[in-house]
Amino acid sequence: MTPGVAIAVFGSSQTKPGTPEWATAEGVGSRLAMNGLTVITGGYSGTMEAASKGAASTGGPVIGVTAPALFTGRTGANSYVTTELEADTLSDRLGLLTSKAAGVIVLPGSIGTATEFLLAWNINHIARRNTGVRLPTVAVGADWRELSRLLTERLGANGVDVHVVDTADMAVDWLLDQPEIRRV
Repeated sequence: MTPGVAIAVFGSSQTKPGTPEWATAEGVGSRLAMNGLTVITGGYSGTMEAASKGAASTGGPVIGVTAPALFTGRTGANSYVTTELEADTLSDRLGLLTSKAAGVIVLPGSIGTATEFLLAWNINHIARRNTGVRLPTVAVGADWRELSRLLTERLGANGVDVHVVDTADMAVDWLLDQPEIRRV
């Protein structure tokens, strides 16, 4: 992989160490870094920290996009972040996360993760309609599959703009096969 190519990993800030969800996110970060990719997350706890830890454990760079003015109860990026970028607003934070990423993996999460998933989906919708640059986006699990079904069946979203798989390993494999993720 080309050095500096970043993959955004989105997921719950409530994921706890020692849980299967933590191990999954850590594994995603590790696999991405082992393939020469930079991991970029929201920089705080939970899935963000687990993915960061996985990447850092294999020597990979980790970018954390924090928003101190927005998340006043959080004190700086997690200890695995090698580069912290501070955003002033939620919109700025989301913009940095998606503009610096060449691809996205969405792990289980809540409303914040859903926002990130939908933003990536919308970026792909606009890119497809305007022959722009696609942001390969893959989501993991039944909840994202159900949301995707609702969006396509009820709101007319195009399912081609995102990919949903059952496991994190499948997500990493799919993402590594995308042409936007440059191979060395």
